[in-house]
Amino acid sequence: MADLLAIEGLVAGYGAARVLSAVSLRVPQGESVALLGRNGMGKTTLLLAIMGLATHFAGTIRLGGAEITRMRPEQRALAGIGWVPQERNIFRSLTVEENLTAVARPGQWDVARVYAMFPRLAERRVNMGGQLSGGEQQMLAVGRALVLNPKLLLLDEPTEGLAPIIVAELLAVLRRLAREEGLSCVIVEQHAQKVLGVTDQAVILERGAVVHAGPSAALAADGAMLARYLGVSRASA
Repeated sequence: MADLLAIEGLVAGYGAARVLSAVSLRVPQGESVALLGRNGMGKTTLLLAIMGLATHFAGTIRLGGAEITRMRPEQRALAGIGWVPQERNIFRSLTVEENLTAVARPGQWDVARVYAMFPRLAERRVNMGGQLSGGEQQMLAVGRALVLNPKLLLLDEPTEGLAPIIVAELLAVLRRLAREEGLSCVIVEQHAQKVLGVTDQAVILERGAVVHAGPSAALAADGAMLARYLGVSRASA
C-alpha cells in the first residue's frame, strides 16, 4: 500500500533546541498510527513538525509523494493535513454551527455528516463554543477538522481529561474513521490501552527517537515492551 505520509531523518524542535532525533515514520494510505511514549519524549513535537509549527533542522516530510518540508502551516492544511490540537482551539465566541461552517471545504465531510457522527453537536448547534462541556468541545474540534476534508488527520491526546463515556464515544468515532472511512490518522495518546484497539500500527518515541514500530495488535500483546517504554502492563486492544 502506498504511503500517504513519509518522514525521513526528521530533526526538529523549538528555537535552537533539538527534540526529535532523525525520526523516520510512514503512514500508509488508509491506515492509522498510534504515537506512544512517556511525557516529554517528543510526541507532540512530531505532530507540530508535521504541521510546520516546530523548528526544522534536517530531514524530509512527504504527503502523498509531494515534499511539504518547507511549506508553511496553512499550506500544509490546504495540502490535506487536518489538526486536532490538545488545546482544541475552537472558536469559543461562535456557535457550534458557525465553528463548522467557517472552515468547511468542499468534500465528502460536510456539516450534516459531522452532526450524524456527533448527535450531541446537532443538539447544541446554536450554543456558543464556550458553553460546551470539555467532551463536546473535543467533538467539535474533531468535527471542525473533518469538514476541512483532510487526507491525514493528526490528533494530540484526544481523550485527555474526558469522562469515560465520552472517551468511549470518541474512540468509537476514531475506529470508524480509520476502519470504515479509510481516513489515515496519527493519534498521540498517553494510554496505550485506549488507542491500540483502534489503530493499525504503533510507534513508540523515547527521547525524541523511534524505538519501536509495528502492528498495534502485536504491541498490545507485548507486556515486556509496554512495561519497558510505557510503564504499563499488557493492553486490552
